[in-house]
Amino acid sequence: MSGWRGGRILVGLVAVFVTVAPAACGDEDRELAGYSVEPTPAVGDIVLPDLANDGDDFALRADPDKMLLVYFGYTTCPDYCPNTMSNVKLARQRLDDPADVDVAMVTVDPARDLDTLATYVTGFLPDGHALGTADDDELARAASAFGVSYDVSTDAGGDTEVAHTTLLYAVDDTGHVVLAWPFGVSIDDLAADIEQLLDGQRAGAYE
Repeated sequence: MSGWRGGRILVGLVAVFVTVAPAACGDEDRELAGYSVEPTPAVGDIVLPDLANDGDDFALRADPDKMLLVYFGYTTCPDYCPNTMSNVKLARQRLDDPADVDVAMVTVDPARDLDTLATYVTGFLPDGHALGTADDDELARAASAFGVSYDVSTDAGGDTEVAHTTLLYAVDDTGHVVLAWPFGVSIDDLAADIEQLLDGQRAGAYE
């Protein structure tokens, strides 16, 4: 479930420090389409600049009783990134209250993305958070906390190739990753999972 997918090429599976397992929460009659991440990553102390908000610090932690969806990608991705962001937009519109969910995209290609990331993200979600840093170590720490792998390289022709984990992550208001969705999860399942996660959080299922 943690495959690397890149712009012009499909890169092989890469092991990360987490494993994924089917998750169940809240409604016992419905199994979540996403996967729990074990051991559960704690990411709430990670702070990155939000380029959609004047570079202000943004902590990877949901507001109380809300959820934060986090995706690692890049703006010139021809397939996985725009499809994921579009599906998140549509799933969020189906929620009882879309304001219960914030969305952040972290660029793994800051050398090319820092000037365009805010426009890219807000093109999908006007209130979305565009997270980018020129500090390689800062980006690596953030990615590692989620179990995300990425690689930016130049091919023989001088073109840039980017590979990255394509999972979409849900972070709760304690700063823990409570679910991960593989690329291709349906919009209906994504929306239903988010509502179920919100219900579980409000019921104290993650305490």
